Amino acid sequence: MLVIIACLLSSPIAYYFLNNWIQKYDYRTDIPWWVFIAAGAGALLITLLTVSYQALKAALINPVKSLHSE
Repeated sequence: MLVIIACLLSSPIAYYFLNNWIQKYDYRTDIPWWVFIAAGAGALLITLLTVSYQALKAALINPVKSLHSE
């Protein structure tokens, strides 16, 4: 949920600064809307993979090892 909120907040800010930066060049191009959706989807995918990996790693560890080290 935090990644989605971060993407929703950062996309308009990024569009504003990128648009101002592109206006300084002689040959300009528009920034398509799907670029921000693809970036958000990529960030969400990386987050889901990372959290899933850590959750599986924690679920498969032997609890005796964790208790023994404390």
